Amino acid sequence: MAELRSLFVTQVYEASFAADRGFEGFNAELEEACRMLAAEDQAGRAWCRQNAYPGYTSYASLDDLPRRATVFGALKTRLDRHAAAFAQALSLDLGAGRLRLDSLWVNILKPGGVHTGHIHPHSVLSGTVYVTVPPGAGALKLEDPRLPLMMAAPPRTADAPETARTFVYLRPEAGALILWESWLRHEVTANQGKAERISISFNYGWR
Repeated sequence: MAELRSLFVTQVYEASFAADRGFEGFNAELEEACRMLAAEDQAGRAWCRQNAYPGYTSYASLDDLPRRATVFGALKTRLDRHAAAFAQALSLDLGAGRLRLDSLWVNILKPGGVHTGHIHPHSVLSGTVYVTVPPGAGALKLEDPRLPLMMAAPPRTADAPETARTFVYLRPEAGALILWESWLRHEVTANQGKAERISISFNYGWR
């Protein structure tokens, strides 16, 4: 009797803050803080203009968000718990080290904006919290990490299960948290909505 065995599975961690007590107030405070940065961060706005970023990101300009605003510090506390849970689910042997939040940054994508495919080198876990997700906002597109090695492999059938697809599209709602291992290539598809898509991304390192 033949059987299939799943090996080298790519895990994606999904959670949501939407059901938490006080979520609406917390999320509104996050949005206000993100928009405050977009208005006041001159270096970040300059970087976005120079690099044709379709909106605003604090990625290249600010590295102290948990200390800069109380709400980002509260978000870090929540993220630390989820990162630890994901690391345990991945059976990561951290030894004498531990996962630490290395970076946390704001993304505000304008209508029509995209974020092309990339990975997060030098990190262990990466992820995003979704603050404002208007109708038509771009999806998080995840890519099968084996894709560069497939060479002559035929495409997958249109009805292939999610576990067999080359790309998987996640469409989170406000309050969603998604975590993945940092080597997983991903992108944000075009924001086809009429309003800005606001998210907060982050990396965890091991040290």
